[in-house]
Amino acid sequence: MNEEAVLRSVDPRGVATVTLNRPGVNNAYDETIIQGLHEAIDELGARPGLRVVILCGAGKHFQAGADLKWIQRVAAQSAEENERVSRATAMAVHRLKTLPVPTLALVQGGCFGGGTGIIAACDVVIAADDAMFSITETRWGLVAGIILPQLADAIGVRHVRRYALSGERFGAHEARRIGLVHEVVPIADLHTAGERLVAQILQNAPEANAQTKAAALEFAWGSVTDAVLGRLIADHGAKRRSAEATEGLASFAEKRPARWFT
Repeated sequence: MNEEAVLRSVDPRGVATVTLNRPGVNNAYDETIIQGLHEAIDELGARPGLRVVILCGAGKHFQAGADLKWIQRVAAQSAEENERVSRATAMAVHRLKTLPVPTLALVQGGCFGGGTGIIAACDVVIAADDAMFSITETRWGLVAGIILPQLADAIGVRHVRRYALSGERFGAHEARRIGLVHEVVPIADLHTAGERLVAQILQNAPEANAQTKAAALEFAWGSVTDAVLGRLIADHGAKRRSAEATEGLASFAEKRPARWFT
């Protein structure tokens, strides 16, 4: 790997920027993105004086969901390996959600599948007016179980039921209407809008912010028990090896409709 899949930097104010960095595949996540997120969270969590984390995507798109070619390779492996991959993915999102500092996602272009779970785990989301969203897992015979708790927090069960079952795409203004996004701005203003929000956050006491965030998360759907999280992870890994997923991923690779589409 010539370039890091996840970049991170911290400025003198304690504002970290974490950048998903696979622009050649629209930042689709694979093991390198997952591992890179864990490493970034490890490094940032141990850093004194951290105040804010900004999450970005390199290139034209924020994050295009899972790399389905990688998913096919994982699906061909053992049940234990599939559960391990699902656990690593789920825990990356969980750790992002529970960072004790405010997190801000800046979204441009596509934000699909797992990308919607990533932004739902962030405290604030600002989207460019060109952003497009979808929860697409069932299109390929997969399930979005490990991100559904975060999505239920962000947009409510009613909207999850529509968009996770239809897989349809929706734009930035609809994302704002349903609560997935807080603000929509012209793409040229995306980082300026992010800086405005960061300046607002930096006026607030860091320990008070950390305690407020922790208290808010106590009331969240996303605060599932270990037993429920374990079941979601097991189901997520098992579904990847199912006959439906085999057909769905084959339809993607062969650029044809899946057999269930009539």
